[in-house]
Amino acid sequence: MLEIGQLVDGKYKILNKIGQGGMSVVYLAMNEKANKQWAIKEVRKDGKQDFDVVKQGLVAEIDMLKRLNHPNLPSIIDIIDGDGTFLIVMDYIEGIPLDKKLKESGPQDQNSVIEWSKQLCDVLGYLHSRRPPIIYRDMKPANVMLKPDGSVTLIDFGTAREFKDTSVADTTCLGTRGYAAPEQFGGLGQTDARTDIYCLGATMYHLITGHNPSEYPYEMYPIRQWNPLLSSGLEEIILKCTQQNPAARYQSCAELMYALEHYQELDIENKKVQNFKWKIFLSSVIIAAVMGAGAVTFSLLESHETAETYESYVINAKNQATAGEAFDSFSKAIALSPDNKEAYNKMLDYVMDDTIFSEDESKYVTELTSNLDEFRKKAPDDYADFCYDLGINYYFCYDSQNEMEGPKKSARWFEEALGVDGFSKNDQNKYTRAKIMHTMAVNSSGEKWGRLDNQGNVDPETSYESYWNDIETLTSMDLADTENVTVALLINQNFANAILSNANEFAKVKGLDKETVKAKLEDMKAKLSIENLSRYPTYYAETHDGKIREVNADIDKAMDAVEQAFNTKRQPAEEVEQ
Repeated sequence: MLEIGQLVDGKYKILNKIGQGGMSVVYLAMNEKANKQWAIKEVRKDGKQDFDVVKQGLVAEIDMLKRLNHPNLPSIIDIIDGDGTFLIVMDYIEGIPLDKKLKESGPQDQNSVIEWSKQLCDVLGYLHSRRPPIIYRDMKPANVMLKPDGSVTLIDFGTAREFKDTSVADTTCLGTRGYAAPEQFGGLGQTDARTDIYCLGATMYHLITGHNPSEYPYEMYPIRQWNPLLSSGLEEIILKCTQQNPAARYQSCAELMYALEHYQELDIENKKVQNFKWKIFLSSVIIAAVMGAGAVTFSLLESHETAETYESYVINAKNQATAGEAFDSFSKAIALSPDNKEAYNKMLDYVMDDTIFSEDESKYVTELTSNLDEFRKKAPDDYADFCYDLGINYYFCYDSQNEMEGPKKSARWFEEALGVDGFSKNDQNKYTRAKIMHTMAVNSSGEKWGRLDNQGNVDPETSYESYWNDIETLTSMDLADTENVTVALLINQNFANAILSNANEFAKVKGLDKETVKAKLEDMKAKLSIENLSRYPTYYAETHDGKIREVNADIDKAMDAVEQAFNTKRQPAEEVEQ
């Protein structure tokens, strides 16, 4: 075992032990050069299992995690393969496992459980949307870390596997009894997305009731049998998640997410109210029919049938009074034709109508984009464009108290766009922008540009030289020619402010001089002039003229900052010459 105070690989100092499993121990370690804490998972030979087989599984787990990028998943930083031991360096997730929270405080608050479940549903949906899909298979409170900010992180991918269309059944029975679905124990086909839905349902059951399904009486009763004050809607959701037959469960995380978002509508009390309203309506229709108003009834039915067309849902969405009603219309349109790009594009237009992508709008978008399999399969080019546009909206327009949250969310969508075959051939400029934006999104979601790697050196990918090159490449393109004018203005405004904020750091970049930076700003200003942008069909004087003046003012501020930064940089040398 590692010792407290031991220096591992010349850079990781072991601070203390924070967890232990059958063959593994987890330590908190500090990279003193980078001044950052990491978690180190040590896996050793135990004499009971074939260590090479165990290590092979760990390598598969690590390779899988390296390809993932989601705010509710940890990142792998380093791997150290020693004699009889295997070390995995990963993000240190500050918080408490939910199984420990259960032991400390018993059944959890209903609203908290629903919020955690929605986050877990989102991350499972992300895993299932990979190519090939990743099935987690071991959802349980012990594998969920509750962070101080109330968000949760899914840990321990030791039992996860990639779904294979050619497989009839899993070769290994893995999972935790009580939480695991019946198909995880062989004989019922291979595990799929519905397996994770079962495990999440069992986890919700444990969290809300405090009764561990892997302990006596080894059954999951309706949750209100334990606590009559719990929601009957949530009870119905958990019962459906944990059906023995996969076909009787929710068939996707998108379905489950929708149910969790609307669990109160499933409550018995709410259903009684709706049934009562329906009976009154039905009675009025019958009375109207008796009184000779059959023509009116027919007209109502005809209007209802017309309303249930794809186009009418898309058109009606923008005329709805609230965002919830608008996204409900988009949802209905997508359900009718999930591979049609129009509803997705109109949804983004709706989001960007005021150039602000709010957190509430993001929640609706997340719900509607939790299952895009058919869209990607049947219309890959349209799917790639949609993912790119959504990434742009998240990066430049997402309104959150955490300024890094938008870039963090955007990284997933740029990655999705880049993963579509043929995207680079169909639009080389957009493909180039997507690659650069993905790199910038991943880097921006960290602490800052210019941060240190594990050896204490500046990471080349996050250097200010790399940052400047990315800005230079993107702003050299005539964005209004391929994007719309609003997006072109937002992108350039963002980078003008980036130059303003980081002028002192850019002044330190070797080979970069003041004239080059100011020339770039002048070029941006010329491209964003009213004279230039008025040539494009997406330009509207009443909405864009004011924004153009605002962006130009930001560019002028950046000019002043660059002048001061580069002059300050040279000042010591000039004083020596005097």
